Amino acid sequence: MMRALVYTGVETLEMRDMPRPLVGPDQSLVRVYASGLCGSDMHAYLGHDDRRPAPLILGHEAAGVVDGTSRRVTINPLVTCGTCDACKRGRDNLCPDRMIISMPPREGAFAQFIVMADANLVTVPEHISFEKAALAEPLACGWHAVRLAEEAVDRPLDQARCLVIGGGAIGVGAALALRAFGAVDITVIEPNDMRRAMLDSIDGFVAVGAGGFDGQAHLVVDAVGYASTRADATEMTHPGGVIAHIGLGEGTGGLDIRRMTLQEITFIGTYTYTMADFRETAQAIFDGQLGALDWVETRPLHAGAAAFSDLRAGRVASPKIILIPDQEE
Repeated sequence: MMRALVYTGVETLEMRDMPRPLVGPDQSLVRVYASGLCGSDMHAYLGHDDRRPAPLILGHEAAGVVDGTSRRVTINPLVTCGTCDACKRGRDNLCPDRMIISMPPREGAFAQFIVMADANLVTVPEHISFEKAALAEPLACGWHAVRLAEEAVDRPLDQARCLVIGGGAIGVGAALALRAFGAVDITVIEPNDMRRAMLDSIDGFVAVGAGGFDGQAHLVVDAVGYASTRADATEMTHPGGVIAHIGLGEGTGGLDIRRMTLQEITFIGTYTYTMADFRETAQAIFDGQLGALDWVETRPLHAGAAAFSDLRAGRVASPKIILIPDQEE
């Protein structure tokens, strides 16, 4: 058995004893030492994600140790077939059979243990904490979006004005990826005063409140994904510019298609990351290319319900909460 934080209904989470997951061929049992709380976990918690019905163990941003060994790993939670056209072309994130942990039938990582395919494990060096290693998953989303946007934007990134809408972990990751890719003019819009004060301590970009960005950007990353942020992105993108859309807030509304057509604005939908993106992001963390990554808040897994409640109420300054499972048997 193991201890796990289980989503049991709308805005309800409970610590429960759960069976340890069974290990199949070419898989490993990973003892979880850090697991990040994602916006998609919050969507499920609020009852807004039909793909994640209760009861379910949420969480997919994890790092730990392969059980019975000393191998420290971070986990790519996206499982793909490896044989379809998308996988063969290196676009495995578009695999029609893709699955991510924390969606049935695969339980998530808010638990003491998780099973993952060996091919999805990336070894973490000793000088990197588990909390930083667990950031590989959310930061890879921004890395993937910036890589695609760099190919589409009409100028080198060091000559581009870049804007990120949303100062959560995905937005911060996109801003840090932009810096790693060579951008120097980067602004992040974050309306929450408490979180924006935290963002001010991160080097590499400027954080402003709603209405605090003047003019237009050559590259806009929407890391929120609501109709209102898409409307802002459309308005604030320079003619000939690019919108990279990561956020999954809501599915419709916001884009000014007429302006995008007349001004030849490119819209790129971006979903998660490829395995290559994940490995590159992990290596960038290991090499220090993404900064100190000291903007996370850690809480014990058994306090996870309060963490969700605080995040829901806007009482969290940090872009990311990392839950730490109790390692006692």
